[in-house]
Amino acid sequence: MTKSFTNDNIDYIIENIDFTMTMEDMPLSTEEKEEMKNCLNGTFNLEEIIKKTIKKYKNKFSNE
Repeated sequence: MTKSFTNDNIDYIIENIDFTMTMEDMPLSTEEKEEMKNCLNGTFNLEEIIKKTIKKYKNKFSNE
C-alpha cells in the first residue's frame, strides 16, 4: 500500500528532518530536500536516497 502526502505534509516532514539534522550539525542541502520531496511524491526510490545520504556524511566525517 502506498501512502500519499499533500504538499503541506511533505513540507512539514522535510522541515522536521532538517531541524533534527541541523541540531546534529548536518543541515540538509537544497538538493537533499528536493530528493526527499521526490521520495515522498513517489518519484524517487527512498532506499537509494538514504544510502546516498549516509555515504555522503560517512565520507565527510571520516575525513575529519
